[in-house]
Amino acid sequence: MNLINKKIIGMSIVSSVLLLSACSQEDYPTNSQPPPPPPDTRTDFRFELVVTNLTHAQPLSPVAFVAHDALTLWSLGASSSPELETMSESGDNSGILAISELLGTVGGAGVILPGSSETVILETKQEAIASLSVATMLVNTNDAFTGKTGIDVSGMQIGDSISMMTVAYDAGTEANSEGAATIPGPAAGGEGFNSGRDDVDFVAHHSGVVGSDGGLMSSALNGTHKFDNPVMKITISRLQ
Repeated sequence: MNLINKKIIGMSIVSSVLLLSACSQEDYPTNSQPPPPPPDTRTDFRFELVVTNLTHAQPLSPVAFVAHDALTLWSLGASSSPELETMSESGDNSGILAISELLGTVGGAGVILPGSSETVILETKQEAIASLSVATMLVNTNDAFTGKTGIDVSGMQIGDSISMMTVAYDAGTEANSEGAATIPGPAAGGEGFNSGRDDVDFVAHHSGVVGSDGGLMSSALNGTHKFDNPVMKITISRLQ
C-alpha cells in the first residue's frame, strides 16, 4: 500500500469517528435535565380559632385544633380512643395532634385560665378542608373534656366566621372519684393519664362536679370547681 492510499484510509477513519461522535452527542445530549414536576394546585388554608374559658375554676388544657375529612375525635356512646383518653385524663394533646389521618394541626400555647381567651392559627395546604375539631380538658376533673368535633367548614369563604358554645363531656375512662391522687389540675396535683379504665368506657355528657361541700367528703374539689354548660365559647374564622 502506497503512502497516498494510507493517508486516504486514515482520513476516512477519522471522518467516521467524528461522524459517530457527532451523532452520539446529538441523539444523547449530555446536558439534558429531568422534566419539571407538575405544579402544586392545592390551596393554602388558614383558620383562626378563638377559645374562651367560661368556667369559674376549671382551667382548660392546651387546646388541640385539627383539620380532617370524615374523621371524628369522639362520638356519644362510643369508647374513647387512646388519644382522647390521654388528653381527657392528663391534658396532653400530643396524641391527638399526631393522628395520621389529620390534614392539619395546631396546639395551644398553654393552659387557658377561667375567664381568659386564646387565639391559635391553623395553616395547611390541601385540595379541600371539610371539617375542623377542637378539644381540651377541664383539668380539675378526672376525665372531663370539652370541644366540638366534625365542624363543617366546607362552605366557609375567606372572611367568614362561625361561633358556638361547647358543653362538658365525660371520656368514661376514669371513675369520677374526685380524689386528690387522680386529678392532675392545680386543685389536687395528682396523677394524669393512667392506661387502666375503671369507668363506663363510653363518652357521655358530664354529670358535673360533686365536691366535698356537696357530700363527697373524699373529694379534693369544692363548690368553686363546679360548672354549668356551656363551659367554652369558640369562634372560627377563615383567613385564607
